Amino acid sequence: MSSPAATETHCPYCALQCGMTLSQDIDGRWAVAGRDFPTNKGGLCRKGWTAAALLDAPDRLTTPLVRDVKGGALRPAGWDEALDRIAAGIRAIQAAHGRDAMAVFGGGGLTNEKAYLLGKFARIALGTANIDYNGRFCMASAAAAGIRAFGIDRGLPFPLEDIAGAGAILIVGGNPAETMPPIMQYFDEQRRRGGHFIVADPRRTPTADQADLHLQLAPGTDAALAIGLLHVVVRDNLVDRDFVARRTTGFEEVRRIAMAYWPDRVERITGVPAALIERAAHMLGEAASAMLLSARGPEQQRHGVDNTLALINLALAIGAPGRPHGGWGCLTGQGNGQGGREHGQKADQLPGYRKIDNPKHRAEIAAIWGVAPDSLPGPGLSASELLGALGPEGGVRGLFVMASNILVSAPDTDRLRGAVDTLDLLVVADAFLSETAAAADIVLPVAQWAEEDGTMTNLEGRVIRRAKAKDPPPGVSTDGAILSALAGRLGAGAHFPGETAEQTFAELRRASAGGVADYAGISFARIAAEDGVFWPCPTAEHPGTQRPFLETFATDDGRARFHAVRHGEPAELPDEAYPFYLTTGRVLAHYQSGAQSRRVPELHAAQPEPFVEIHPEAARTLAIVDAEIVRVSTRRGTAELRARYSHAIRMDTLFVPFHWGGRGNANILTSNSALDPVSRIPEFKICAAQLTKMAAADASDISRERTTA
Repeated sequence: MSSPAATETHCPYCALQCGMTLSQDIDGRWAVAGRDFPTNKGGLCRKGWTAAALLDAPDRLTTPLVRDVKGGALRPAGWDEALDRIAAGIRAIQAAHGRDAMAVFGGGGLTNEKAYLLGKFARIALGTANIDYNGRFCMASAAAAGIRAFGIDRGLPFPLEDIAGAGAILIVGGNPAETMPPIMQYFDEQRRRGGHFIVADPRRTPTADQADLHLQLAPGTDAALAIGLLHVVVRDNLVDRDFVARRTTGFEEVRRIAMAYWPDRVERITGVPAALIERAAHMLGEAASAMLLSARGPEQQRHGVDNTLALINLALAIGAPGRPHGGWGCLTGQGNGQGGREHGQKADQLPGYRKIDNPKHRAEIAAIWGVAPDSLPGPGLSASELLGALGPEGGVRGLFVMASNILVSAPDTDRLRGAVDTLDLLVVADAFLSETAAAADIVLPVAQWAEEDGTMTNLEGRVIRRAKAKDPPPGVSTDGAILSALAGRLGAGAHFPGETAEQTFAELRRASAGGVADYAGISFARIAAEDGVFWPCPTAEHPGTQRPFLETFATDDGRARFHAVRHGEPAELPDEAYPFYLTTGRVLAHYQSGAQSRRVPELHAAQPEPFVEIHPEAARTLAIVDAEIVRVSTRRGTAELRARYSHAIRMDTLFVPFHWGGRGNANILTSNSALDPVSRIPEFKICAAQLTKMAAADASDISRERTTA
């Protein structure tokens, strides 16, 4: 028996979309090898190396599951029964409560084709305005800030290779050494070439450990730090005045505000010593090229857009976006976080990054879809607001979830679980029985990353192809086939002919043509020949756009915009009842809600249970011993976690990773009500918390449960 041919594809996890080769040995076991792709140059992280284990996971779903009565058990069912029940449920909800009573929730892990089809399905087959996705929890603030400042949302407006040539780099609220380790080779090379590396983070993360300078700011003070750095840049004559005059507008008001943020004042707000603020400003302002990178830390806040704009103001003042190896960028998290929001699964968007409330844009997409522009719904609720509207009181009576595990990843999950239980219909499409799927009325088993074709758009704006390596197991369908089958049952089958991924991509290309995110000149063949193609790429002859800002910006006049922003306080600050800041994030072994990574034995063994990181001195004041089970509480709920001593965290701050469900779920603690007014992103990164000991018997029971699980 000969071994099947190896397939060149990409990792199923983060937005690096590392190149890998997937093959099967003569015994049928799947294995991964790194390949020399521009993003990872052969390297993979622990998650990438073990990604093939998901393909043979023993708890893989291979048949639809249905629940006959609320509170009853899920049972196996045939596809026709499951799809017929879904269609009947949708029709009943919309007949009784209106089209918008049925909602759709997508994910940033969907391929471009599936994100496009999901948005089209919501607008044509369902006719609902209410579709959004978990990318609203990720890069929404950076996207909104990028559009305001530059006229376009490109996570990194330069290829990763430019990192190595930067004279100085500042990362704010990001920890790529754990979240996307292969990217660190570029930062390593940057330091080898003599560049300065600065990290601003409340924790001394593995990334901060490698920095020349760690600015350990208090959670929620990112804008104050950025404006303080700008103050020093202005005061010490480090502004690139030629760049500011030629290529920007609005600097004077921003300069005036910065003059009120002198280093001593910023030290009192942020906790970062004034001397370090001055040193960091000079590293950035004196470098031949500088790069400022934001991540979830400053963005997942109720002032996330202003925080990001404050960083962009600093980048513009020193002329960073006008130089090679410089600029502002965002370290996008989810696998298709960039492409997932470009083609229509966001509440206010249509394909090509068009606006759904723009009559011209509506007409352009309606023509592609063969429908009347007036038949398309308007903007719907953002992700947090949509989930907040679930149930009879909110008006959303049914929810279709694809590629998201909202009962772990959404904020205030105890409240959300109660709302989900009141729905008339919850449908979840997933490869595994995630926490959300386990609560569904109907579960549809879907193909995994290596079992279907499609394109992804990585954090650089590089469109790549994730190629099919194997067939899904018998009984498993694809997301696209499910949408086509449901559309047929809802009377919209002519618009969803069930085409191949390449055929769907061809329609997406036509729909994106002329939009901000123009994919018209990209094809499967070009992607293969060129190691991916950067958008915008309007024609087959166009080379793709690796560095869109070197000569001009995507604004009406070609100039970037400064924005007059100030430091704003978080929705909750520590007080007598809740004396700690609580912040959340990732760890090396796991990804997102853990629905994939917790099923990989090696990853589970590396990090088997949730924990709360606390400074030893803070723990001792509460008589909390390292490794004991404790309770972390906020105004929303209580999580039960193992205490972990760490000198890397501020004494006033707790850190909890968000990869687990149950009573170890970090998002029991976070808020769904504090939203950024522009991006509508929840304030995941900050809330006030208390930490308490548990009774020994209770802690022992929890420890035993997690060990046996």
